[in-house]
Amino acid sequence: MKILNKKIAQHKSSVAWLQRQAADPYVARAHRDGYRARAAYKLIEMNERFHFLKNGQTVVDLGAAPGSWSQYVAREYPRSKIFAMDLLEIQPIPNVNFYQGDFTTDEALNWLKSQLGLSGDDVGHGTADVVLSDMAPNTVGHKKTDHLRQMVLLEYAFDFALRALKPGGALVVKSFTGGTTGDLIREIKKHFKTVHHIKPPASRSDSVEMFIVALGFHE
Repeated sequence: MKILNKKIAQHKSSVAWLQRQAADPYVARAHRDGYRARAAYKLIEMNERFHFLKNGQTVVDLGAAPGSWSQYVAREYPRSKIFAMDLLEIQPIPNVNFYQGDFTTDEALNWLKSQLGLSGDDVGHGTADVVLSDMAPNTVGHKKTDHLRQMVLLEYAFDFALRALKPGGALVVKSFTGGTTGDLIREIKKHFKTVHHIKPPASRSDSVEMFIVALGFHE
Protein backbone atom coordinates (compact mmCIF):
# COMPACT_ATOMS: atom_id res chain seq x y z
CA MET A 1 0.00 0.00 0.00
CA LYS A 2 1.52 3.31 -1.06
CA ILE A 3 1.20 6.24 1.36
CA LEU A 4 0.52 9.35 -0.69
CA ASN A 5 0.41 11.83 2.17
CA LYS A 6 4.07 12.57 2.98
CA LYS A 7 3.31 13.83 6.48
CA ILE A 8 1.49 10.64 7.33
CA ALA A 9 4.23 8.56 5.75
CA GLN A 10 6.78 10.10 8.10
CA HIS A 11 5.03 8.66 11.17
CA LYS A 12 5.60 4.95 11.66
CA SER A 13 2.45 4.59 13.79
CA SER A 14 0.32 6.09 11.01
CA VAL A 15 1.86 3.80 8.42
CA ALA A 16 1.27 0.76 10.63
CA TRP A 17 -2.37 1.78 11.15
CA LEU A 18 -2.96 2.23 7.42
CA GLN A 19 -1.33 -1.09 6.63
CA ARG A 20 -3.42 -2.81 9.28
CA GLN A 21 -6.58 -1.24 7.87
CA ALA A 22 -5.71 -2.40 4.36
CA ALA A 23 -5.17 -5.97 5.56
CA ASP A 24 -8.18 -6.13 7.89
CA PRO A 25 -10.97 -8.37 6.52
CA TYR A 26 -13.57 -6.60 8.69
CA VAL A 27 -12.71 -3.28 7.04
CA ALA A 28 -13.28 -4.90 3.65
CA ARG A 29 -16.57 -6.42 4.85
CA ALA A 30 -17.79 -3.08 6.18
CA HIS A 31 -17.05 -1.44 2.86
CA ARG A 32 -18.80 -4.23 0.97
CA ASP A 33 -21.83 -4.31 3.27
CA GLY A 34 -22.21 -0.53 3.43
CA TYR A 35 -21.39 -0.06 7.12
CA ARG A 36 -19.58 3.07 8.24
CA ALA A 37 -17.08 1.20 10.39
CA ARG A 38 -15.82 -2.31 11.11
CA ALA A 39 -17.26 -1.88 14.63
CA ALA A 40 -20.64 -2.96 13.26
CA TYR A 41 -19.47 -6.57 13.34
CA LYS A 42 -18.76 -6.45 17.07
CA LEU A 43 -22.44 -5.77 17.67
CA ILE A 44 -23.50 -8.25 14.99
CA GLU A 45 -21.40 -11.03 16.51
CA MET A 46 -22.63 -10.34 20.05
CA ASN A 47 -26.25 -10.24 18.91
CA GLU A 48 -25.89 -13.46 16.94
CA ARG A 49 -24.63 -15.11 20.11
CA PHE A 50 -27.03 -13.64 22.68
CA HIS A 51 -30.08 -12.49 20.62
CA PHE A 52 -30.83 -9.31 22.59
CA LEU A 53 -32.12 -7.33 19.58
CA LYS A 54 -35.62 -7.84 18.17
CA ASN A 55 -37.95 -5.92 15.90
CA GLY A 56 -40.09 -3.25 17.49
CA GLN A 57 -37.78 -2.49 20.40
CA THR A 58 -36.70 0.86 21.82
CA VAL A 59 -32.89 1.00 21.55
CA VAL A 60 -30.44 3.58 22.92
CA ASP A 61 -27.01 3.80 21.24
CA LEU A 62 -24.42 5.73 23.29
CA GLY A 63 -21.10 6.68 21.71
CA ALA A 64 -22.73 6.11 18.35
CA ALA A 65 -20.31 7.87 15.94
CA PRO A 66 -19.77 7.19 13.13
CA GLY A 67 -23.05 5.27 13.34
CA SER A 68 -22.41 1.66 12.36
CA TRP A 69 -24.22 0.16 15.38
CA SER A 70 -27.31 2.28 14.74
CA GLN A 71 -27.03 1.40 11.04
CA TYR A 72 -27.20 -2.29 11.85
CA VAL A 73 -30.18 -1.97 14.21
CA ALA A 74 -32.08 0.26 11.78
CA ARG A 75 -31.35 -2.04 8.85
CA GLU A 76 -32.11 -5.38 10.48
CA TYR A 77 -34.90 -4.27 12.85
CA PRO A 78 -36.77 -1.54 10.94
CA ARG A 79 -39.72 -1.35 13.34
CA SER A 80 -37.46 -0.40 16.24
CA LYS A 81 -37.11 3.11 17.69
CA ILE A 82 -33.45 4.13 17.89
CA PHE A 83 -32.04 7.03 19.89
CA ALA A 84 -28.34 7.68 19.34
CA MET A 85 -25.90 10.08 20.98
CA ASP A 86 -22.27 11.10 20.58
CA LEU A 87 -19.96 14.06 21.09
CA LEU A 88 -19.20 13.88 17.38
CA GLU A 89 -21.65 14.62 14.60
CA ILE A 90 -22.81 11.75 12.42
CA GLN A 91 -24.41 11.74 9.01
CA PRO A 92 -28.17 11.11 9.26
CA ILE A 93 -29.38 7.52 9.36
CA PRO A 94 -33.01 6.72 8.46
CA ASN A 95 -35.10 5.81 11.51
CA VAL A 96 -32.40 7.01 13.95
CA ASN A 97 -32.97 10.02 16.21
CA PHE A 98 -29.55 11.52 16.93
CA TYR A 99 -28.37 14.02 19.55
CA GLN A 100 -24.89 15.52 19.40
CA GLY A 101 -23.69 16.15 22.92
CA ASP A 102 -21.90 14.91 26.02
CA PHE A 103 -23.77 11.97 27.57
CA THR A 104 -22.47 12.90 31.02
CA THR A 105 -24.23 16.30 31.02
CA ASP A 106 -27.72 17.09 32.28
CA GLU A 107 -28.68 18.50 28.87
CA ALA A 108 -27.94 15.24 27.08
CA LEU A 109 -29.61 13.11 29.73
CA ASN A 110 -32.70 15.32 29.68
CA TRP A 111 -32.94 14.84 25.90
CA LEU A 112 -32.80 11.08 26.30
CA LYS A 113 -35.35 11.13 29.11
CA SER A 114 -37.73 13.21 27.01
CA GLN A 115 -37.35 10.90 24.00
CA LEU A 116 -37.92 7.82 26.15
CA GLY A 117 -40.76 9.35 28.11
CA LEU A 118 -38.98 8.92 31.43
CA SER A 119 -40.55 11.03 34.16
CA GLY A 120 -38.38 10.03 37.11
CA ASP A 121 -35.34 8.09 38.27
CA ASP A 122 -37.06 4.97 39.57
CA VAL A 123 -35.17 1.76 38.89
CA GLY A 124 -37.08 -0.82 36.88
CA HIS A 125 -39.70 1.54 35.43
CA GLY A 126 -37.99 2.51 32.18
CA THR A 127 -39.16 2.24 28.59
CA ALA A 128 -36.04 1.08 26.73
CA ASP A 129 -35.48 -2.52 25.71
CA VAL A 130 -31.76 -2.26 24.99
CA VAL A 131 -29.02 0.19 26.00
CA LEU A 132 -25.91 -0.06 23.84
CA SER A 133 -22.68 1.75 24.68
CA ASP A 134 -19.55 1.77 22.55
CA MET A 135 -18.33 4.89 24.37
CA ALA A 136 -14.59 5.18 24.90
CA PRO A 137 -12.42 8.00 26.23
CA ASN A 138 -9.61 9.69 24.37
CA THR A 139 -6.74 7.45 25.39
CA VAL A 140 -3.39 8.81 26.56
CA GLY A 141 -1.38 5.60 26.29
CA HIS A 142 -1.12 5.10 30.05
CA LYS A 143 -2.93 1.83 30.78
CA LYS A 144 -4.15 2.67 34.28
CA THR A 145 -5.34 6.16 33.32
CA ASP A 146 -7.12 4.92 30.21
CA HIS A 147 -8.80 2.16 32.21
CA LEU A 148 -10.06 4.58 34.87
CA ARG A 149 -11.44 6.93 32.21
CA GLN A 150 -13.27 4.06 30.58
CA MET A 151 -14.66 2.94 33.93
CA VAL A 152 -16.22 6.38 34.44
CA LEU A 153 -18.07 6.08 31.12
CA LEU A 154 -19.08 2.50 31.90
CA GLU A 155 -20.51 3.55 35.26
CA TYR A 156 -22.46 6.39 33.64
CA ALA A 157 -23.92 3.95 31.10
CA PHE A 158 -24.83 1.43 33.82
CA ASP A 159 -26.44 4.10 35.99
CA PHE A 160 -28.48 5.32 33.02
CA ALA A 161 -29.52 1.76 32.11
CA LEU A 162 -30.90 1.19 35.62
CA ARG A 163 -33.37 4.02 35.03
CA ALA A 164 -33.98 3.63 31.31
CA LEU A 165 -34.49 -0.13 30.90
CA LYS A 166 -37.79 -1.90 31.26
CA PRO A 167 -37.85 -5.28 33.06
CA GLY A 168 -36.17 -7.96 30.94
CA GLY A 169 -34.04 -5.42 29.05
CA ALA A 170 -30.41 -5.71 27.99
CA LEU A 171 -27.24 -3.67 28.46
CA VAL A 172 -24.27 -4.02 26.11
CA VAL A 173 -21.35 -1.82 27.10
CA LYS A 174 -17.68 -1.50 26.24
CA SER A 175 -15.12 -2.04 28.98
CA PHE A 176 -11.34 -2.08 29.11
CA THR A 177 -9.38 -4.85 30.79
CA GLY A 178 -8.29 -3.78 34.26
CA GLY A 179 -8.47 -4.40 37.98
CA THR A 180 -11.64 -2.47 38.84
CA THR A 181 -13.84 -4.00 36.14
CA GLY A 182 -14.69 -6.97 38.33
CA ASP A 183 -16.19 -4.75 41.02
CA LEU A 184 -18.59 -3.14 38.56
CA ILE A 185 -19.51 -6.48 37.00
CA ARG A 186 -20.54 -7.68 40.46
CA GLU A 187 -22.82 -4.65 40.75
CA ILE A 188 -24.28 -5.28 37.31
CA LYS A 189 -24.99 -8.91 38.25
CA LYS A 190 -27.29 -7.68 41.02
CA HIS A 191 -29.66 -6.26 38.40
CA PHE A 192 -29.44 -8.72 35.49
CA LYS A 193 -30.24 -12.40 35.21
CA THR A 194 -27.10 -13.24 33.22
CA VAL A 195 -23.91 -11.25 32.62
CA HIS A 196 -21.16 -12.09 30.13
CA HIS A 197 -17.75 -10.42 29.80
CA ILE A 198 -16.52 -11.19 26.31
CA LYS A 199 -14.26 -10.15 23.46
CA PRO A 200 -16.10 -10.61 20.14
CA PRO A 201 -14.00 -11.89 17.22
CA ALA A 202 -14.23 -8.50 15.49
CA SER A 203 -12.33 -6.85 18.34
CA ARG A 204 -8.69 -6.69 17.40
CA SER A 205 -6.54 -9.13 19.37
CA ASP A 206 -4.15 -6.39 20.47
CA SER A 207 -6.96 -4.18 21.77
CA VAL A 208 -7.73 -3.91 25.50
CA GLU A 209 -11.45 -3.55 24.81
CA MET A 210 -13.99 -6.10 25.93
CA PHE A 211 -17.77 -5.96 26.22
CA ILE A 212 -20.20 -6.63 29.03
CA VAL A 213 -23.44 -8.20 27.81
CA ALA A 214 -26.06 -8.13 30.57
CA LEU A 215 -29.44 -9.76 29.92
CA GLY A 216 -32.72 -9.98 31.83
CA PHE A 217 -32.83 -6.69 33.71
CA HIS A 218 -34.67 -6.56 37.04
CA GLU A 219 -34.82 -4.22 40.03
